[in-house]
Amino acid sequence: MNLRFIDWIWHIRGSLPLAPGQSGDEALDRLAPVFEQPNTTYERANGILTFQKKDQAAQDRMSVFDSGILAVENDGTGPVLRYHLVSRALLFCFLAPMLFMSIAGFTIALGKFEKPPAETSEKAEKKKEEKAEVPMNPIDKALGAPVPEKPKKDDKDKAEKKNKGPSPTPAYVFTGIFAALYLIGRVLEDRLVRSLFRKHLAGS
Repeated sequence: MNLRFIDWIWHIRGSLPLAPGQSGDEALDRLAPVFEQPNTTYERANGILTFQKKDQAAQDRMSVFDSGILAVENDGTGPVLRYHLVSRALLFCFLAPMLFMSIAGFTIALGKFEKPPAETSEKAEKKKEEKAEVPMNPIDKALGAPVPEKPKKDDKDKAEKKNKGPSPTPAYVFTGIFAALYLIGRVLEDRLVRSLFRKHLAGS
C-alpha cells in the first residue's frame, strides 16, 4: 500500500516561491533561526535543511512537528522552497476518535449483556410492591410493630439507574473533542507554518 495516499493525515507539505534574486543559501539562512530552539537539531547540505525535534517546548512555534525537510528547488519559473513536515500529534488526534468510538461500542455491548431481561425486572419489581402492600398481622398490630414502608421513589430511581449499566456518553464526548482538535489543528498548523516561513523569507 502506498502511504502517500494516507500520510497527508499527519504530514504537511507545501511550497513558497523565493523573492527575485534570493538564492537557496540565503533563504535557508533566513529560516535557520526557526530551528534554533531547545531540543531541536538540524543540518544543512546542498540546499536542503533537515530537522528533528524531541520533547519540544510549548514555546516553540513548530512544537507540533517532530521532523521535516526543507529544500530549495527550481520549478521552471524560479527557485521555490518546498517543505515536508511530520507530526505525531496530528496522527494521535486523528486516531483518538476511533479509539473512543470503539470504547463506546464496547460499553453499549457490555450494557446489553449485563442488563437483566425486561420481564424479569418487571416481575421482581411487582413482587416487591406486593410484598410491601401485604396487610399486617393482627398480632403484630397489637404488639405495636411498625407498618412496612413502601419502596420510595428515590430508591426506585436509583435501582433503575443501576440497571442501566455504564454509559457510552463520555466516550462520545472525547470522540467529538479529538475530532475537533484534529480538524482545527490540521488546517491551522498548515496555515501557521506557511505564514512563519513566509515572514522569515521576507526578512520580517
